[in-house]
Amino acid sequence: MQKSEAEENRMDEGEAAVSRFLRAAHCRNGGRPPVWLMRQAGRYLPQYREIKEKHSFVEMCSDPDLAFEVSMQPYRLFGLDAVVVFYDILFLAEGMGAPLEYNPGPRFLEPLRTAEAIASLRDPDPAGHTAPVLETISRLRAELPPEVAVLGFAGAPFTMASYLVEGNFRRSGEWIKRLMHETPDLFHTLLDTLARATGRYLEAQLKAGADAVQLFDTWAGLLSREDYRRFVLPHQETVFASIAAFGAPAILYVNGGSHLLAEMSASGAGVLSVDWRTSLREARELLGEETGLQGNLDPSLLFGPVGEVRRKTEEILDKMRGDRGFIFNLGHGVLPETPVESVHALVETVQARD
Repeated sequence: MQKSEAEENRMDEGEAAVSRFLRAAHCRNGGRPPVWLMRQAGRYLPQYREIKEKHSFVEMCSDPDLAFEVSMQPYRLFGLDAVVVFYDILFLAEGMGAPLEYNPGPRFLEPLRTAEAIASLRDPDPAGHTAPVLETISRLRAELPPEVAVLGFAGAPFTMASYLVEGNFRRSGEWIKRLMHETPDLFHTLLDTLARATGRYLEAQLKAGADAVQLFDTWAGLLSREDYRRFVLPHQETVFASIAAFGAPAILYVNGGSHLLAEMSASGAGVLSVDWRTSLREARELLGEETGLQGNLDPSLLFGPVGEVRRKTEEILDKMRGDRGFIFNLGHGVLPETPVESVHALVETVQARD
């Protein structure tokens, strides 16, 4: 994807001061790839579990002091190249009027399956219900060195709609697919509402100090290419178009989306995050040199011997050697019981390439 004028200007203003992550996201990195991990803050860390013993998940997200501390834990331990704010994608929908509970996992109490229910969604003010995440981002940017990127994120319209319509998402996606095919106009109304709200939310995160943002479309990989193009892609485009003027990198992650790469590249995202089912070299050949590529170690491999973790990490590094737009990550989030020493081994192996 061609870089916008705003992106080029952002990079040209003091190349030396730009973080390794941003250089790679703009396909201008000449050294080792940057490394960060989806769900790098979480239950696998003893420090996280210590806080979790005293506070609920909602409290940890809603209190900027706690969210800041949890966001910083993996950076202090591993020296990662990016810090992602600790929060949850579903709080935006709660701010739109959808009652949400965690018991222990998330569940919307009133699934949206009628035109009346969908019409009841409010236009959220990012400075209202989601103010804590903006405060946490501002503090992270103020306290981290400039060579470390601060990342914001949001759930993509289809994934947010999946939770809202299903209530507690099931992997079959029965209700969201039924809405999609039975009442396509209503489906598009819901996703358009969510896309516009998500765009404003990501704008607010960038204004608060995020250097880049990632859009998580966890469930879009359930769809065929035709359905993705028709029902999902237009709303991803709406989100990315709303933040294009910032010139900040925007990452799109679709779990199980190896069959959707060509369509994902049309979304407006400058970086595509792929899972272990996708060949990084084939993805690079398809996407060309102007789109960033992020991934893609299988997180379950971190349960293996440390030597094997290093070997698998080296394999990916060798495949992507010299790639100026590559960001090392997992193909999904860090799993809750992951050994900390395996994460150390992964990060150390990437950083040793300098």
